[in-house]
Amino acid sequence: MDEPQPISPRRRLEVLLAIPDRMRTDAEWDELNELEILLAPGNREKNQEQGARRSAPPMLERPKPGVGARGKRPPKKFHKIPPRGSTP
Repeated sequence: MDEPQPISPRRRLEVLLAIPDRMRTDAEWDELNELEILLAPGNREKNQEQGARRSAPPMLERPKPGVGARGKRPPKKFHKIPPRGSTP
């Protein structure tokens, strides 16, 4: 009747990280490594496609720099100054 709720991967990672390193079993180390890989920033996009909550669709293109960005100045251009010669 009352089925236990599955623990979210992020919560399970927190639980495993709370265990001191020297007290973790090999199975816990393996699970910890898998969860860290699963939740890594590079893998988040793939995870979101699998049903993670996200309201906005993924962006297909990056916005061009300077377009729509308020308060940002264009990069400063530096010019080489010719070396000063000794004057006679």
